[in-house]
Amino acid sequence: MLIEVARRAVEGALAAGASDAEAFASEEVGREVRAHGGGVESLTAATQRGIGLRAWIGSRAGYAYGIDLSEAGVVELSSRAAEAARIADDDEFAGPPAPGEGLPADLELSDPSLRAWETERVAALALAIERAAIEADARIAGVEQAVYADSAERIAIASSAGIAGEYERTSCYGYVQALAEGEGGRETGLGFDLGRGPAVLDPAGIGREGAERALEMIGARKPESGNCPVVLDPTVAASFVALVGRALGADAVQRGRSPFAGLIGHEVAAEALVVHDDGLDPAGSASSPFDGEGVARRRTPVIEGGRLQTHLHNAYTARRGGTASTGNAGSVGYRSQPSVAASNLVVAPGALGFEELLEKAGAGVLVTDVAGLHSGVNPVTGAFSVGASGRAIRAGEAAEPLREFTIASDLVSMLKAVRAAGNAPRWVPFGGSVSTPPLLIGEMTVGGS
Repeated sequence: MLIEVARRAVEGALAAGASDAEAFASEEVGREVRAHGGGVESLTAATQRGIGLRAWIGSRAGYAYGIDLSEAGVVELSSRAAEAARIADDDEFAGPPAPGEGLPADLELSDPSLRAWETERVAALALAIERAAIEADARIAGVEQAVYADSAERIAIASSAGIAGEYERTSCYGYVQALAEGEGGRETGLGFDLGRGPAVLDPAGIGREGAERALEMIGARKPESGNCPVVLDPTVAASFVALVGRALGADAVQRGRSPFAGLIGHEVAAEALVVHDDGLDPAGSASSPFDGEGVARRRTPVIEGGRLQTHLHNAYTARRGGTASTGNAGSVGYRSQPSVAASNLVVAPGALGFEELLEKAGAGVLVTDVAGLHSGVNPVTGAFSVGASGRAIRAGEAAEPLREFTIASDLVSMLKAVRAAGNAPRWVPFGGSVSTPPLLIGEMTVGGS
């Protein structure tokens, strides 16, 4: 069992001279199927298994990782981690999480249908996604890609501070980039779905969504420049919320690279916007009973009543900031040490349906896609100007398609300008795990013709 391997690694580090140690062991099996032209274009399957070990000698921290989980391999890893700590610089904030920040009850995060579906069956699902997109309309010329991917993982953590636990988690998603032809051009549209196992995915719905989004963009042109209301559809809203989540990480705040530094308790958003970091939501792909260093996940208020409630912390940033960890030590695997990361960012839904949001906007722009968001944002001020596409809003309804324009503001001003949240949230896996409804922004700068 992985937990036993983790315990052996901790014991080995202590025997090698460490004063404290923490082991993160993981095993992941993943598949990806790409369909194109009515056939399987590629199929990949991968398994990775390994362990990362943090060791401390007083206030010096060392790290090592490896894939040899035999007794000899773990002993060698333990020695390397302890030696890395021995030669490291002193850091007064270095150290393992306290035992009082330990583990909650287990969550059910694994869907048995994932393992029950053989490769041929998930390949058929990818093909069904492509077929549904192509058959949706005669103007669909094909797809750029139709993809199914899944992952089954087991995580175990043990530490000398008394933390020990493990869990299993599965996840999968399907998506398509459909191509529509018309008025002398080609347009693309994205459709996607996600869940714990393939049995919950809707390949017909994924295909139709991609086709409809592509078809909506036929004949797109630039809008006029100006300031106007903007409605962000859930995929775009999720991209911005994920960006806000990264800016709220205490590591960015403590380095002076966040527009939210020094703003806890201050107004940073309209009251219509309520955001939580919820690592225990069973529907969230980033959910787990504990974070990347064994601290219990929780539901953390981030923005409520228009005010910033907290920054997101792991054990290190919490110690440096004189506070407690919020259970936000993110880990991308055993090869790297945990850093600060949001888990599932959840935007509370409002009372308005999508059509009512458009009606409330009156006139403006509906944004359905953005490009270059993560490179187009100033990490210190939060100012951004990014490429976008979508549709005009006229007389409270979605009108002609628009492309090759920019939207510009800064993160805090944008959050303060949220006038309403829609009543239909959606989980979006791109850029993080985010659940958000569409959002109406009272005013943004649109740059077009």
